[in-house]
Amino acid sequence: MLGTWASERKTARSGWLDFASVLTLLVGVYNVIEGLTALIRPEYFLVTTEKILVFNFAAWGWIMLLLGLVQIAVGLGIAVGRPWARMAGIALAFLIAIVHLAFLSAYPVWSIVSIAMCVLVIYGLIVAPRNATA
Repeated sequence: MLGTWASERKTARSGWLDFASVLTLLVGVYNVIEGLTALIRPEYFLVTTEKILVFNFAAWGWIMLLLGLVQIAVGLGIAVGRPWARMAGIALAFLIAIVHLAFLSAYPVWSIVSIAMCVLVIYGLIVAPRNATA
């Protein structure tokens, strides 16, 4: 009986980890859509290429697309309990939040929402209990 309880305790999952994995997947999908939009329809955004920080829309499209795909992979890793995925998720959410700060003038509402969701992902991955699997 004690062995069964110990194995159940070892594989315990936090609700915050589940929340962070779903939110990471969601933000990753949104970033893929945003990247594709920047590549296919750059006129969709609020400003011209001269007004965005650092790169043009094609470069931002590729950055968002690649980061979104990596974020989806990390979200799946968190969902299945991979130990590397938690640290990668924290670092990636931080990076995505910084990227959205740079993209703020082109799409302000979505950038602010994305930054807020990245903060929630970081919180969800940090507050997980010690006995969590990821």
